[in-house]
Amino acid sequence: MTEKKKTKAKKKNSQLVIRINDEQRDEFVSLCEELDTSAAREIRRFIRGFLEEHEQSEG
Repeated sequence: MTEKKKTKAKKKNSQLVIRINDEQRDEFVSLCEELDTSAAREIRRFIRGFLEEHEQSEG
């Protein structure tokens, strides 16, 4: 099984609640729609990249 398939196999079973400015949220969601993606997908992508970046710097 490839790494990508392993990632897809993991079930999304937790939520992260954040508070942001209404204007920033609306602008972010609008831009995501223009780019044919979702806000949740982009936030998950950011989190994966952030974790990967910091795993590499630690090890």
